[in-house]
Amino acid sequence: MNEKLFSLPVADQITPYISLRLMGELPVVVIAHPKVRAAVTLQGAQLVAWQPSGEKPVIWLSEKTAWTSGKAIRGGVPVCWPWFGPAGEPAHGFARSLPWTLSAHDENEESVMLTLTLESSEQTKKFWPHDFMLFARFRFSDRCEIELEAHGDFEATGALHTYFAVEDIAGVEVSGLGQPYIDKVKENAEGRAENGRQTYPDRVDRIFTQPEDCSTIHDTAGNRLIEVYHHYHSDVVTWNPGPALSCSMSDMANEGYKSMVCVETAHVTQPMVSAGESPARLATTIKVRKRA
Repeated sequence: MNEKLFSLPVADQITPYISLRLMGELPVVVIAHPKVRAAVTLQGAQLVAWQPSGEKPVIWLSEKTAWTSGKAIRGGVPVCWPWFGPAGEPAHGFARSLPWTLSAHDENEESVMLTLTLESSEQTKKFWPHDFMLFARFRFSDRCEIELEAHGDFEATGALHTYFAVEDIAGVEVSGLGQPYIDKVKENAEGRAENGRQTYPDRVDRIFTQPEDCSTIHDTAGNRLIEVYHHYHSDVVTWNPGPALSCSMSDMANEGYKSMVCVETAHVTQPMVSAGESPARLATTIKVRKRA
């Protein structure tokens, strides 16, 4: 799927490193730079690929996602906003299924930067009554930086719902999560993770409420570590559908759960507060390195 994105025909060569292409019905901004490859859909300002030169793909994307206008993309980094989960309709908010505008871009020998914007409209007010301006900023280099900035007067919840590519979930452990969590598989029961670590023997859906500022994905079979730095967050969500749910999902292969894990920078148990000249922010930085 990653290679398919980068071999799409170019619809518009915006700069030497940035082009606009079409995947199904969805426009995709594709970055092809000597040091990094990446791709962001205009629908949802959703990162769907990031791969530093010499590395395997870091972001997971379902081979069965539909690429149809208005339908959520399975994988990548969905922007869940202005609510997380089933707090409203549609689930995980409307930001991930509406078209955004590419409002700024820059590039140099080391990196490429993109800014996408979404603002309130008659359409958004059918879901949510507030005026807002939302910015999604990306900086791609040997690391991936994503920042969401929300302007207006309101409270919201949200997440950068990042799907990471792993070799085999059976050998994956995530550390740096802190101990207390809310277990959504067990009807929001409270639990504690020994040593702030998480493995994936079956379906996992947990909100860690006192996480460290960096979570590390230990991908044993893939022989690498993915470091996920969280900024402006209150929580970290970790999710894997496990075999039964994976088989029931139309936009995921039956064994899709084996090659992905979600570690999400989130504001779920505490709201993001936007007020006047003080926007709310949520951001993550991703780095990858070999296991020692």
